[in-house]
Amino acid sequence: KKKVSAAWQPAILNNRQNGLGLVAITYLGVDYLRHLSPLWHGRLQPVLWTAFSIAIVLRVPFYKHWSTELRSALPFMFSLVFMLFALLLEAILVRFTTVVLGSDWHNAAQPLPDLGQWLLLALNEKLPQNVVNLLRARIIGLHHYLMLFVMLGFSVFFNCVESPGLGLGAKYMFTMGVGRLLRFGFVSTVLPSPRPWCVSSRYQIATYPHRWAQKYFVPYATDSNGAIRKVIHYDIAYADSGEYSVDYRPNWGSMNFLIDFLRPTASDGSSQWYHLLTTAKGGCNDLVYSGHMFVAVLTAMAWTEAYGGLTSILIWLLVFHSAQREIRERYHYTIDCLIAIYVGIFLWKIIGLFWPTKDASRKRRLNKLEKVLGRLMQAAKDSDMDRVKEILKEVELSGRDRQNPTSWAMTLFSCATIFCTITMVLLFFVLTSDG
Repeated sequence: KKKVSAAWQPAILNNRQNGLGLVAITYLGVDYLRHLSPLWHGRLQPVLWTAFSIAIVLRVPFYKHWSTELRSALPFMFSLVFMLFALLLEAILVRFTTVVLGSDWHNAAQPLPDLGQWLLLALNEKLPQNVVNLLRARIIGLHHYLMLFVMLGFSVFFNCVESPGLGLGAKYMFTMGVGRLLRFGFVSTVLPSPRPWCVSSRYQIATYPHRWAQKYFVPYATDSNGAIRKVIHYDIAYADSGEYSVDYRPNWGSMNFLIDFLRPTASDGSSQWYHLLTTAKGGCNDLVYSGHMFVAVLTAMAWTEAYGGLTSILIWLLVFHSAQREIRERYHYTIDCLIAIYVGIFLWKIIGLFWPTKDASRKRRLNKLEKVLGRLMQAAKDSDMDRVKEILKEVELSGRDRQNPTSWAMTLFSCATIFCTITMVLLFFVLTSDG
């Protein structure tokens, strides 16, 4: 009885104390040494990564769930391609949103009032200095959250979380892609940056607006009052944009359609289009919602679902620490971080409703075992081992793969999302092209 019950307990209950949390904390602690003692950081970090790599290599030959991982390989590759597509499209639109109004607008536009930031500044005057220093400390960044998830995925080799690791990675990347697509709303309304100095220090872009903005953005009109009256009365595009220089247009071959989006200048136009995207780095105008916070929330949700325990609570505390730092250091407004937290939790839960479970066969076997437990116990009492083997074989057969109807829902949802994104890109291309 004890052997049968122990064999069918979820692995996550048996492996809660397998040290994954300690490894994660050690990684964050060693990496934080870069601020406290760069010398010790340079010594310990290579040792830590070497130890991680050796441990994984030694465990790979003893991993027993390769068949489950292989079944998750196709969704993993699809999710990877989908996420990369969403990130590439986001980078293009981030660049477009920054350069469309020109650097003059970014330098002159005043930041919006942010009560959350005012509250944090007020707390600086009320809290002890040690607490303020802790709130300001750069404990964790975007790359840390990504690495924490990678560690969570590789922990399947040590039975710390349920297999398949590729299945967990596929859900993470697919949710990331969907969240990035939903974030494209920042293109619709350009909000002033919390950092007015950002564009001047980061970009080389034209000072004057894009010709599309010259036509439709009334403040660029020579006679602003007259233009505003005509817009109100006739509801048509009207602006006398005056005389501006012609935008520089490099020869990018088949990718020339991106010129209007990336809007290169003569100094940086010699670079290929994808080199310009590396200078975006999140953009300079405010982007609703925060992409950094969205990644942090997805990592925390993945840890909570797959591992749980005190480590997950610690990661959530780090998420809120990152949120107040984003606000404190004017990378985002308070509302951006709040929406990112809501959307991250919501998307993870919603996608989890139709995403294939990490091991559907395990769940089917457990359900079947509950139904035949009475017969199994009776056979054990009668010492009928043939009957016990027959019942266990019946349970094992019930866990074989079946056609999962929810996978069709996932595929349809993915195709619809990609179709809407491509349509939006084509629409912006039409609006910003000549004629």
